[in-house]
Amino acid sequence: MRSLPVLTCAAVLAAASAITANGFGFDFGLFRDQQLDAHSEQLFGIVSPVDASSTESVGATDANADPTSLITVANGLRVHVLTAQPNAAPNIDQMVFWPNDQNPTHLIVANEEGPAQPGLQRIRLSDGLVETILSGTSSGDPVRRTAWGTILFGEENGVDGWLLEIANPLTTTGVTFNRATGVSSDPAHVVSRPAPGRLSYEGIALYSNGVMYYADENRPLNGTPGGAYFKFIPTTPWNGQQGLANSPLAAGSVYGLRLGKRSGNTDYGQASETGLGTWIPVTTVPNANLRAAAATLKLTGYYRPEDFEIDPQALAAGNVRFCANNTGNESQNHNWGQTICVTDGTIAQAAVNTALPAVQFLVLGSWDFAMMDNIAYQPNHGNFVINEDGDGAEVGRNNDIWSCLDDGDDADDQSDGCVRVATLNDLTAESTGGIFDKTGTHYYVSIQHNVTGHGVVLDITGWR
Repeated sequence: MRSLPVLTCAAVLAAASAITANGFGFDFGLFRDQQLDAHSEQLFGIVSPVDASSTESVGATDANADPTSLITVANGLRVHVLTAQPNAAPNIDQMVFWPNDQNPTHLIVANEEGPAQPGLQRIRLSDGLVETILSGTSSGDPVRRTAWGTILFGEENGVDGWLLEIANPLTTTGVTFNRATGVSSDPAHVVSRPAPGRLSYEGIALYSNGVMYYADENRPLNGTPGGAYFKFIPTTPWNGQQGLANSPLAAGSVYGLRLGKRSGNTDYGQASETGLGTWIPVTTVPNANLRAAAATLKLTGYYRPEDFEIDPQALAAGNVRFCANNTGNESQNHNWGQTICVTDGTIAQAAVNTALPAVQFLVLGSWDFAMMDNIAYQPNHGNFVINEDGDGAEVGRNNDIWSCLDDGDDADDQSDGCVRVATLNDLTAESTGGIFDKTGTHYYVSIQHNVTGHGVVLDITGWR
């Protein structure tokens, strides 16, 4: 938790004066936004936010000549090109540092394309060199580094997305994966993990003991709820040893989240999307169709769950808290999306499933901040930075990047405010996979499916 700084006497007097002068005409929400802007260096590490979404769309020639033209950032920030190599996959999504957050040498990045394209690549931080680790997968999206020294990689691919685990990602090169059999051309270094089940993988919150939270990137259909949230508890928690052979993801039990505790846990269904809930046993059988199980068990559904981010402050205290985006639908539904935070007791309680799970809203979307996708925690400010995956040309504006305060010591549980820290200048593109380094001063982000036709990963610096 964090607190907003105390407003200056001048600001409070100005507010009081406005109330006196204008009576009910005073717009306190606008005043709050002005205060967020005025305190943006202290709260967000920028000089001042971007005022509005860009409506510009650069051409391929200009974007290839200067990839930084694809984005406009807040005052005080600077943009550098990590890579814009022709072999960089055009749909780079989530990414993770390797071999650690303290002294990384590479980014390991997922590519959200078909089996004929690279599925997983590595990008060298020193010079932007791009190399392909794995191909044959479909719609790669989530990627995580494990405590036991491997890479976890998932497919956002309907009801049959695979979860894979990769060893030695700097030397494992040119491997192919057979989606029909679940076997790779290099089984010593790339294996599938069917125990957590099959779904459209997107958000993953993986703890060092092997307990994993994840969701199905699905939307509602004809009354069937949208994507459900799941929890995997390994049969054997991580033993402290490194390598694929010691992965706790080889076997375990899957549970699904169903909110509603009233009347003996029967108060579930539509309208129970926040509050306390129960982890419902789903399966111990590998390769289970979790989307079908979610419908049968009437698990709580959300509109296209996306990326997850573990709250490191809660983690340091030994507690489970992660925040996740549910995208919604901007142009057709005016469902602006939301960011929720999930708690599940202590890490020890979560491992034996004795905690009481709870969900509360952190950010509620709007026409100006819609369809949240990727989320990253900024260490030096304790904020969550969120990428939009909006409808672009359909709504006449570019996708933005927002920085949101966590909840402070006030009476509610929601973010104390958000500001726009960047806007794209390509109506065909979205920003994805944003991730901060350990210092919170380098923010790496992909400009996915941009006008150049190849991958562009930028490094945004200047955070104060």
